[in-house]
Amino acid sequence: MSTGIVLQQMGVITILVAIGFYLYKKKVVDNNVSQKLSVIVMDICNPALIMASILSGNITATHKDLINAMILGAAFYAFLVVLGFLLPLMMGTKKDERRFYNLMTVYTNVGFIGIPVARAILPGNAILYVIVCNVMYCLLFYTHGIIILSNGREKMNIKKVASPGTIMAILSLVIFWFGLTPPPIISNSITFIGNATIFLSMTLLGVSIARSKFSDGLKNIRVWIYIAVRMILLPVAMFLILKAFKCDSVSILALCLMAAMPIGNLPLIQSEKMGEDTSLLSSSITITTIASIFIITILMSIFCANV
Repeated sequence: MSTGIVLQQMGVITILVAIGFYLYKKKVVDNNVSQKLSVIVMDICNPALIMASILSGNITATHKDLINAMILGAAFYAFLVVLGFLLPLMMGTKKDERRFYNLMTVYTNVGFIGIPVARAILPGNAILYVIVCNVMYCLLFYTHGIIILSNGREKMNIKKVASPGTIMAILSLVIFWFGLTPPPIISNSITFIGNATIFLSMTLLGVSIARSKFSDGLKNIRVWIYIAVRMILLPVAMFLILKAFKCDSVSILALCLMAAMPIGNLPLIQSEKMGEDTSLLSSSITITTIASIFIITILMSIFCANV
């Protein structure tokens, strides 16, 4: 994929985000509408986009490619779990904030933002890596993530792992592995639903930016250190390492894109449920999300030109 295509697609995404920002400022979309649309995107549209990507016929990957994706995805998240423990210590964060930076390091937005962005700017085969990352995310968050956030007070919740996104992701991998073909009425319906994902998710991202108050986060030097290390240095290091191991271009671009994602919303939602102070998470999510538009555009343009 050329640099020009990346720049063009990220430009489109920026316009969609701007539309969401505008709609919120004009009070066309309020907090209540945004919340309901988020549920639709997360539980219906995003899962459909995953399946539609598998059924599109644009994937030429083999069983070996899927196994490779699973190995690299597992290694990626194993490294993030270790980095999540080390990075807060390296940044000298306060003891009561370390668990939040730990979660911020491991649980980035590989679903709500990652899936539509990957679909927009990466080759078709890259969706396998994105799906694997989403499965790993869900498996880890309701086990490792819950324990970290509660300082060991809460037990892991295996039942919540079975979210619509996780179920559809696993089902998509099964369909890919066995080469199954659903009836046209099913596959066409899934495709139409999935096609709504990019517009809705990016518009909601603009709404989220418009309603947020992130001035405190702008003054937090540790958030900027996080951005430099987690969203810039890590993808660059991954690019160099994967190239050194002679991985194929699709796996390199897919995993580097996943590494550049901003902080995810799930840690914030879970923290609110547990009655935690979410000011750090809220401001950090907004800042990293805005920064990611520029970071992803620049990094993926460089990576595509040198892969």
